Amino acid sequence: MISGKLVHLMETHEEEIIHRVADQIRRDPDMARTGAILGTGLRQWHKELLESLTHWLDRGNSETLQRRFQHVGRERLEQAVPLHECVRDLCLLKQVLLDFVEEHTLTKDSMELYAEEELDRRVGRFFDLSIVDLVRGYESGRRHVVAA
Repeated sequence: MISGKLVHLMETHEEEIIHRVADQIRRDPDMARTGAILGTGLRQWHKELLESLTHWLDRGNSETLQRRFQHVGRERLEQAVPLHECVRDLCLLKQVLLDFVEEHTLTKDSMELYAEEELDRRVGRFFDLSIVDLVRGYESGRRHVVAA
Protein backbone atom coordinates (compact mmCIF):
# COMPACT_ATOMS: atom_id res chain seq x y z
CA MET A 1 0.00 0.00 0.00
CA ILE A 2 1.28 3.44 -0.95
CA SER A 3 1.75 5.80 1.94
CA GLY A 4 -0.69 8.69 2.02
CA LYS A 5 2.17 10.70 3.46
CA LEU A 6 4.20 10.24 0.27
CA VAL A 7 1.25 11.16 -1.96
CA HIS A 8 0.60 14.21 0.22
CA LEU A 9 4.28 15.16 -0.11
CA MET A 10 3.94 15.13 -3.90
CA GLU A 11 0.71 17.14 -3.81
CA THR A 12 1.96 19.82 -1.43
CA HIS A 13 5.26 20.33 -3.26
CA GLU A 14 3.90 20.21 -6.78
CA GLU A 15 5.15 23.69 -7.70
CA GLU A 16 8.69 22.96 -6.52
CA ILE A 17 8.76 19.73 -8.52
CA ILE A 18 7.48 21.52 -11.64
CA HIS A 19 10.06 24.29 -11.15
CA ARG A 20 12.88 21.72 -10.96
CA VAL A 21 11.72 20.05 -14.17
CA ALA A 22 11.48 23.42 -15.94
CA ASP A 23 15.03 24.26 -14.88
CA GLN A 24 16.34 20.97 -16.22
CA ILE A 25 14.51 21.43 -19.51
CA ARG A 26 15.91 24.95 -19.92
CA ARG A 27 19.47 23.71 -19.38
CA ASP A 28 19.17 20.69 -21.68
CA PRO A 29 20.23 21.48 -25.27
CA ASP A 30 18.34 18.38 -26.45
CA MET A 31 15.09 19.91 -25.15
CA ALA A 32 15.18 23.15 -27.16
CA ARG A 33 11.65 22.94 -28.62
CA THR A 34 10.15 21.84 -25.30
CA GLY A 35 11.98 24.68 -23.56
CA ALA A 36 10.45 27.10 -26.05
CA ILE A 37 6.91 26.12 -24.97
CA LEU A 38 7.59 26.32 -21.22
CA GLY A 39 5.70 29.56 -20.87
CA THR A 40 2.83 28.52 -23.12
CA GLY A 41 1.33 25.62 -21.30
CA LEU A 42 4.06 23.16 -20.41
CA ARG A 43 3.99 24.10 -16.72
CA GLN A 44 0.20 23.69 -16.71
CA TRP A 45 0.64 20.33 -18.43
CA HIS A 46 3.07 19.21 -15.70
CA LYS A 47 0.61 20.34 -13.04
CA GLU A 48 -2.22 18.40 -14.69
CA LEU A 49 0.05 15.40 -15.06
CA LEU A 50 0.95 15.37 -11.36
CA GLU A 51 -2.71 15.75 -10.43
CA SER A 52 -3.58 12.87 -12.77
CA LEU A 53 -0.84 10.79 -11.17
CA THR A 54 -2.17 11.27 -7.65
CA HIS A 55 -5.70 10.52 -8.87
CA TRP A 56 -4.45 7.41 -10.70
CA LEU A 57 -2.52 6.23 -7.65
CA ASP A 58 -5.74 6.49 -5.68
CA ARG A 59 -8.14 4.99 -8.22
CA GLY A 60 -6.07 3.41 -11.00
CA ASN A 61 -8.42 4.60 -13.78
CA SER A 62 -6.38 4.56 -16.96
CA GLU A 63 -9.07 4.97 -19.64
CA THR A 64 -9.38 8.73 -19.11
CA LEU A 65 -5.60 9.03 -19.00
CA GLN A 66 -5.24 7.17 -22.30
CA ARG A 67 -7.42 9.72 -24.07
CA ARG A 68 -5.65 12.64 -22.36
CA PHE A 69 -2.15 11.48 -23.23
CA GLN A 70 -3.10 10.65 -26.80
CA HIS A 71 -4.53 14.15 -27.12
CA VAL A 72 -1.30 15.64 -25.72
CA GLY A 73 0.72 13.58 -28.20
CA ARG A 74 -1.26 15.12 -31.06
CA GLU A 75 -0.83 18.59 -29.53
CA ARG A 76 2.94 18.16 -29.31
CA LEU A 77 3.04 17.13 -32.97
CA GLU A 78 1.08 20.28 -33.89
CA GLN A 79 3.55 22.33 -31.79
CA ALA A 80 6.42 20.74 -33.77
CA VAL A 81 7.94 19.21 -30.64
CA PRO A 82 10.10 16.22 -31.63
CA LEU A 83 8.85 12.91 -30.26
CA HIS A 84 12.08 12.26 -28.37
CA GLU A 85 11.58 15.53 -26.48
CA CYS A 86 8.02 14.53 -25.55
CA VAL A 87 9.26 11.26 -24.10
CA ARG A 88 12.24 12.94 -22.41
CA ASP A 89 9.88 15.45 -20.78
CA LEU A 90 7.89 12.65 -19.14
CA CYS A 91 11.09 10.85 -18.10
CA LEU A 92 12.45 14.05 -16.52
CA LEU A 93 9.25 14.64 -14.59
CA LYS A 94 9.28 11.08 -13.29
CA GLN A 95 12.95 11.31 -12.31
CA VAL A 96 12.55 14.66 -10.54
CA LEU A 97 9.42 13.47 -8.74
CA LEU A 98 11.02 10.29 -7.43
CA ASP A 99 14.23 12.10 -6.48
CA PHE A 100 12.16 14.68 -4.60
CA VAL A 101 10.28 12.01 -2.65
CA GLU A 102 13.52 10.27 -1.78
CA GLU A 103 15.12 13.54 -0.62
CA HIS A 104 12.21 14.26 1.70
CA THR A 105 11.83 10.87 3.34
CA LEU A 106 14.64 10.96 5.85
CA THR A 107 13.65 8.39 8.45
CA LYS A 108 13.08 5.05 6.84
CA ASP A 109 11.83 2.11 8.79
CA SER A 110 10.85 -1.06 6.96
CA MET A 111 7.26 0.13 6.34
CA GLU A 112 8.42 3.46 4.92
CA LEU A 113 10.93 1.70 2.69
CA TYR A 114 8.17 -0.60 1.45
CA ALA A 115 5.84 2.36 0.82
CA GLU A 116 8.57 4.23 -1.07
CA GLU A 117 9.36 1.15 -3.14
CA GLU A 118 5.67 0.66 -3.93
CA LEU A 119 5.33 4.33 -4.89
CA ASP A 120 8.39 4.02 -7.13
CA ARG A 121 6.88 0.97 -8.85
CA ARG A 122 3.44 2.56 -9.34
CA VAL A 123 4.84 5.89 -10.52
CA GLY A 124 7.00 3.98 -13.00
CA ARG A 125 3.94 2.14 -14.29
CA PHE A 126 1.98 5.39 -14.62
CA PHE A 127 4.73 7.01 -16.66
CA ASP A 128 5.26 3.90 -18.79
CA LEU A 129 1.57 3.87 -19.71
CA SER A 130 1.63 7.62 -20.27
CA ILE A 131 4.57 7.43 -22.65
CA VAL A 132 2.92 4.70 -24.71
CA ASP A 133 -0.31 6.68 -25.01
CA LEU A 134 1.51 9.92 -25.81
CA VAL A 135 3.42 8.16 -28.60
CA ARG A 136 0.17 6.64 -29.90
CA GLY A 137 -1.39 10.09 -30.09
CA TYR A 138 1.70 11.54 -31.75
CA GLU A 139 1.77 8.74 -34.33
CA SER A 140 -1.97 9.07 -34.93
CA GLY A 141 -1.54 12.78 -35.57
CA ARG A 142 1.37 12.11 -37.90
CA ARG A 143 -0.67 9.57 -39.90
CA HIS A 144 -3.48 12.13 -40.19
CA VAL A 145 -1.05 14.78 -41.49
CA VAL A 146 0.50 12.36 -43.99
CA ALA A 147 -2.95 11.26 -45.21
CA ALA A 148 -4.05 14.88 -45.74
